[in-house]
Amino acid sequence: MSLAYITEKQLAISAVRRACLLTSSVFNKLVKNETLVKGDKSPVTVADYSAQAVISTMLHRAYPNDLIVGEEDASDLRTETDSLSSLRNRIVELANEALTAELGIGDIAEWGIGPGSEQNANQLLDAIDRGSYEGGRSGRMWTIDPIDGTKGFLRGEQYAVCLALIVDAQVQVGVLGCPNLPWDWLKPDGDKGCLFVAVRGQGAQQMKLSGADSAPLTMPPYTPSTFSFLESVEAAHSSHSTTSQISRIMGLTQSPIRMDSQAKYGCLVRGDGGAYVRMPTGVGYQEKIWDHATGSLLVTESGGIITDSRGLPLDFGLGRTLGENYGIIATVSDAHAKLLDAVQRVVKED
Repeated sequence: MSLAYITEKQLAISAVRRACLLTSSVFNKLVKNETLVKGDKSPVTVADYSAQAVISTMLHRAYPNDLIVGEEDASDLRTETDSLSSLRNRIVELANEALTAELGIGDIAEWGIGPGSEQNANQLLDAIDRGSYEGGRSGRMWTIDPIDGTKGFLRGEQYAVCLALIVDAQVQVGVLGCPNLPWDWLKPDGDKGCLFVAVRGQGAQQMKLSGADSAPLTMPPYTPSTFSFLESVEAAHSSHSTTSQISRIMGLTQSPIRMDSQAKYGCLVRGDGGAYVRMPTGVGYQEKIWDHATGSLLVTESGGIITDSRGLPLDFGLGRTLGENYGIIATVSDAHAKLLDAVQRVVKED
């Protein structure tokens, strides 16, 4: 019997890989070399738009009837001013550079990639705008986060390119690309660049950006003496004080590992850290589905459990956000009940 979603999986790997190479190119050309005025956010804008254009182009060529929930839209780019025209030209140049790159492992030319696959500006702007779908509970839709972790990207640290296929409100395929993540967390100066891939019912795996060296992922069992939290660098993104209180209640002694983006999910499922806890820092904040769709599937397919802080499953059928889901708690299955109890005690105290 053939495996489900085998083509979707390979397409997602191919699309994320090209977007990762594109974003790395933007960093080297526009951030590292400071060819733009310091503090200018255009490198992020260029990378976000270009990466979404590439991924959306490939998805549409392979599955023209599938809907897309993307973080960006191209309305501003259609304005005819000198500054926006220059920005648009950079986006077109970078997107075509990624689309026309030579075919690699698992690539298929019919997805609109490889030499001779250039797109004009209008085609690429239309590709970006396909991400305007509002989401829903039925049918097939893809979620794209072209650059998750803007500040990490600008610092040359951790960021992620995220793509997931959701069918009838359930995540079925997820690919997470982390261009700056060390292959081995304990060897920070070693090889960098990882893809994390999961398909529902088929497990999770890590591979290099090229698609080589695929290895299955299984989260290690709960061991209090080595258990540590993965959390955001920015306290404004998730409450560091809450995580500290949870550690105290659980009797944990390890310092948290802090990094930007969904790279935390990748580090969690391969055992670099024991849990990912994200508690809101403001009233009324709603998580976006593209920030957790891929990560949630990686967790469940590598032996973990992910819920909100009330123990409820994440609901990807409400639209572009997770609605009333409050907070994110992800860890290996034998630690989840302990972690959830500690989180709820802290929330009650607060």
